Amino acid sequence: MSKLKSIRPLVFFPAFILLAVTIILNFVNYEWFLGVTTAAKDFMVVKLGWMFSLAGLICVILVAATYFSPLGNVRIGGPDAKPLLKKKSWFAITLTTTIAAGILFWGTAEPIWHLANPPKSLGIEPMSPEAAIFAMETLYLHWTFIPYAFYSLPTIVFAFAYYNMKRPFSIGSQISPAFKRYNQDKADVIVDAVILFAVSAAISSSFGTSVMNMGGGINSLFGIDNGKALWVGITIFGTIAFIISSSTGLMKGIRVLADINIYLYYIIIAVLILLGPTVYMFSTGTESFGGFLTGFFEKALFTGSAADDSWASDWTTFYWSNWMAWAPVTAVFLARIAYGYRVKEVIMMNFVIPGFFSVLWMTVLGGSAINFQMTGKVDILSIMNEQGSGAAGYAVLSNLPFSGILIALYLVAVFISFITATDSTTNAMASISTQGITEGQQEAPVFIKVVWGLVVGTVALIFISTLGIDGIKMLSYLGGFPALFLGILSIISLIFIMRNPSQFNKFPQGAVQSKPTQDAQSNQTIDS
Repeated sequence: MSKLKSIRPLVFFPAFILLAVTIILNFVNYEWFLGVTTAAKDFMVVKLGWMFSLAGLICVILVAATYFSPLGNVRIGGPDAKPLLKKKSWFAITLTTTIAAGILFWGTAEPIWHLANPPKSLGIEPMSPEAAIFAMETLYLHWTFIPYAFYSLPTIVFAFAYYNMKRPFSIGSQISPAFKRYNQDKADVIVDAVILFAVSAAISSSFGTSVMNMGGGINSLFGIDNGKALWVGITIFGTIAFIISSSTGLMKGIRVLADINIYLYYIIIAVLILLGPTVYMFSTGTESFGGFLTGFFEKALFTGSAADDSWASDWTTFYWSNWMAWAPVTAVFLARIAYGYRVKEVIMMNFVIPGFFSVLWMTVLGGSAINFQMTGKVDILSIMNEQGSGAAGYAVLSNLPFSGILIALYLVAVFISFITATDSTTNAMASISTQGITEGQQEAPVFIKVVWGLVVGTVALIFISTLGIDGIKMLSYLGGFPALFLGILSIISLIFIMRNPSQFNKFPQGAVQSKPTQDAQSNQTIDS
């Protein structure tokens, strides 16, 4: 089979052409393009914001319910399936390939924005103790259990559908339980093409965020202006790096980088606990986490529409659309590394543990940033106004002992998080774009990975260079729109599976599964 024949043309080319048109329109008629995308964004946040909020809450409830349901005891791949990864590496990969790049960027920047600009409809005075509590509660809302529920739900459905129902290697398999009586071949092609476009927009958004964050670190270390020239250099270097990593295969590049990166996270947390405002961060964090839990439903469903307050659409809907755009393709990757584990173990590793890790991260990083701002130790808000949101983390670290070493470690963590997240997603995108993917041979040809890597890097560079942070948010909105409806169908599919897992499972409990695939055996050896 030639390389050309290995591409799924009806999946790859529509998504590729849509992205190309997006880029061309940006240059040919910028004002018209900006008007159209802004109108689309406004429609999403004003008309559909409530749907994103409801979807997030339902995902949390269903994932929790799945853990305690009979489905929770079903093993992905059948009762005799052997795990590809040890749990240590599994957790490292899950964390660093999902929202890790985001918590590095927004963990210090977001609480300062909320501290200075809380929702007007809530009547909270900016820069007040009440604003500080609100900022921390919001960090927990945006960066812990709801985003991981967005990822976990389609991961469960795809893993069960592909490995246990023997559905095709297609994003469309995430909705197959809801349409079990219908031929889905044509629907799978349409779903894959649309979601590839959506996730390529979302991953370009995240790429842009990481580039701006790394630019802030380089500026802090070497004094180089964090502007377009630096962004171009970082983008080119980063694109080459994650293409190389992706080309090495799932269990080599990503696994090694993730194992390194998790220790960098631990070091950053430990140093801030030892050298930062420890009492303040944990005292304020405890109070705020309590407020987050007691007001969970109210906060998760806050839209601000009654008071014509745009805060929720600017922040919460932005995040939910981003998570939902990433989720379908990320679920394909997360399902692959979940092979051999029970569904409740998948939930623990993709929802519970990373959710609580994010609680700790935001308590330490967010609490430190708020304390430094409130006590006047450093005016992070002014720094962000001058240099952008990416400078916040470095502003916090620069006011600690051994700041040069800490900033260097932080910058490396940002870079590796960016590489692993982009690597895992383009890996899954390439697999979805490829014909002949089977349970034993799930790696796409290198040239398809290279193509998607170049596309993502190019789109990210164009948008951050022309639209900056607004361009990043625009990409997120565009990607989240079609993913919202796929997410709703995935929710319905999980409900169908939960009602009667044995009806769908090709490997009922007690059945004998064939020996592990060649892919599983080789990966097990690598991880040993």
